[in-house]
Amino acid sequence: MSQRAESLEQFAIDVILNRRHGMRATLLRGLLYALSFVYERIVQFRLFLYRHRILRERTLGCLVVSIGNLTVGGTGKTPIVEKFAHALRNGGRRVAILSRGYKSVPPAPARRRLFRKKAPSPPRVVSDGKTLLLDSLTAGDEPYMLANNLKDVIVLVDKDRVKSGLFAIKELGADTLLLDDGLQYLHLRHRLDIVLIDRQAPFGNEYLLPRGTLREPRRNLRRASYIFITKCTGEPNDELITRIRRYNRTAEIIECAHKPLHLQNSFTAERLPLENLHNAFIGSLCGIAAPDSFEGGLQKLGARIELAKRYTDHHRYSEAELQSFINRCVRRDLAMIVTTEKDAVRFPRLMSPEVPIYFLRVEIEILSGHESWEHCVARICKPQPILSPQRFFS
Repeated sequence: MSQRAESLEQFAIDVILNRRHGMRATLLRGLLYALSFVYERIVQFRLFLYRHRILRERTLGCLVVSIGNLTVGGTGKTPIVEKFAHALRNGGRRVAILSRGYKSVPPAPARRRLFRKKAPSPPRVVSDGKTLLLDSLTAGDEPYMLANNLKDVIVLVDKDRVKSGLFAIKELGADTLLLDDGLQYLHLRHRLDIVLIDRQAPFGNEYLLPRGTLREPRRNLRRASYIFITKCTGEPNDELITRIRRYNRTAEIIECAHKPLHLQNSFTAERLPLENLHNAFIGSLCGIAAPDSFEGGLQKLGARIELAKRYTDHHRYSEAELQSFINRCVRRDLAMIVTTEKDAVRFPRLMSPEVPIYFLRVEIEILSGHESWEHCVARICKPQPILSPQRFFS
C-alpha cells in the first residue's frame, strides 16, 4: 500500500474512532452515519435472501466450521483458529483452513494465447499439510503464520471459499474445513459458527460500517453456536455476558485469554523467556488493529516502552522503515525491539540488526467454559452418524 493510501486509511480510522475533531471530521462522521443505515439494510436483505433460499448456500458433504466476528479486526482471531486446528487434528480430522488472504498479492497470471478460454485458477496453496509453499506476501500474513505454525494442516487462500473447499476435499483429502473469518461468508453452509467477542471492545464503537467497526447489527449474534470472549484478564465478565444473552440465549460461552509464551527472534528463531522483558527498556513496533492491547500486554510483563511506532493493520514494512526504527532504538540504547508474530512475517530480511528484534509468541488459554470447549471439539471430531451429506446439512 502506498504511503498516501495508508495515510488516508489512518485518517478514516481516526474519524471513525472519534480521534479527529474539527468541522471536516464532524461532517464526515455525519455522512458515514447516514451511510451506515444503507449498509444495514443491505446486510439484512442479503441475510433474508439466504434465509429464504432465494440465494442458495452450497454444501460440500464435509464438516464446515466458521470462525469469525461481528467487528472489523482486533479480536485475536488467528490464535483461536490455530487452537481449533491443533485440537481437530489431534482428534483425527484432516483439517483445511480456508482464508480469503486479506491484502495478499496473487502471483502474476501466466500468459495465454489469444482467444483461448480462460481456465479458472486454482486456490493458492499456502501449505499442503506437509510443506510451506508460499511467502507471506503471496499468502497474506495470517494464512502464512498459520501454515508456518501448523505443519500438518492444509492452508488455502482464495476469495471463493467454495472453490477452495472443493479443492481441499478432492485434491488434498480434507474432511474438515475451517473458514477463517467466515461469519459473513454465507455462500458455503456452516455446520457451526464460532463467534469471537473482544472483552475490551465487544461491539467495536457500537456503530455499523462505515461509521463504525460493526460488520453486522448486534442482533445477528444469534447465529453463533459458540461465543468466545477473548482477551480476558480473569476479572468477571458478568455484565458483558448479560448483554450477549440479549442477542443469543443458547450459545455456549467460553472465556479465554491470549497467554504469552516466550520471545522469539524474528530472524534467527532464538527463544528467550519472558523474564527478559522485566525492567527492560524496549522499542515496540506493530501494525495491527489493536495496538493498545499489544503495548499494554508488554507493560504487564514488566517492559518499559521507550519508543513505540504504530502502522495501520496489515502494513507491509520496507527495509528503510525497519532500519529507521532500529537506528532510533540504537540512539536510545534500547535492549530490544518487540513486535507481534503477525508483524514479524511482514518484515524484510535483515542480517544482524544492531538491535535484536523479537516477536511475542502467544497461545489461547481457556479460563472458563472448559467443558464447552471440549464439547465443541468432540462435536466436530466425533459427529453423529449420518446417512448422506444432504441430510447432514439440512
